[in-house]
Amino acid sequence: MDHSTGNDFIVIKAEENGVQVIGLTRGQDTRFHHTEKLDKGEVMIAQFTTHTSAIKIRGKATLITKHGEIESE
Repeated sequence: MDHSTGNDFIVIKAEENGVQVIGLTRGQDTRFHHTEKLDKGEVMIAQFTTHTSAIKIRGKATLITKHGEIESE
């Protein structure tokens, strides 16, 4: 079963302990469907899918996409 929507990957690198990565659902109601907690130096690779319409980051992290880099605070 392929859940990909053909989008590129997003790299999330925690710059402090306790960074939260929250996946939000698609559909009529937007809801949290998955949460991960990263510690400093940990890296997560994420992708938008048929179930994931948004990704919310809480904490200090570096986000790397094909469009460039951004720092969350």
